[in-house]
Amino acid sequence: MKPLFLSSSSLLVLGLMAGCQNSQVGSEPSTSQKEPQVIELTQTGCQFLETEDKDYQFTTKSGEDCKKINSQTLSDRKTGFKPLNLKAGDYIFRVTNRNVPYELGFYLRGEGSNQLTLPKVSGGGLTEGKTQDYPITLRPGNYVFSCPLNPTPDYPLVVQ
Repeated sequence: MKPLFLSSSSLLVLGLMAGCQNSQVGSEPSTSQKEPQVIELTQTGCQFLETEDKDYQFTTKSGEDCKKINSQTLSDRKTGFKPLNLKAGDYIFRVTNRNVPYELGFYLRGEGSNQLTLPKVSGGGLTEGKTQDYPITLRPGNYVFSCPLNPTPDYPLVVQ
């Protein structure tokens, strides 16, 4: 077997190749790419629990029941609304239908004229006991969320 002789330029190339193989350049995940934050919301008859000051335990059999309940109670209830305050970014709104015997949904959109410029997410199919995820990237602005099928009030959401 003959001995192998390498020139200094060959050694330099091999050294650079070895250094590149151990390099982490470009393989580190970006620190700005975080997992979306999960916001859990619970729907009961005519309300989202997390944004009102208490669970009113409304008993409903249809969305029509909520229309009547809201017409009688909404002006007092609004004083107890707790706006959600979030930072701009990626979110998953995880919504659960707790004890509502009809299909619900979720609708998050810009408030007022912001409906035209801010992102929105919506969907139905939220049957009793079911939990569903609604992903969205929120930009700064004023939003509202609700369930038109329940129906619930428009709850405030502020993104900074």
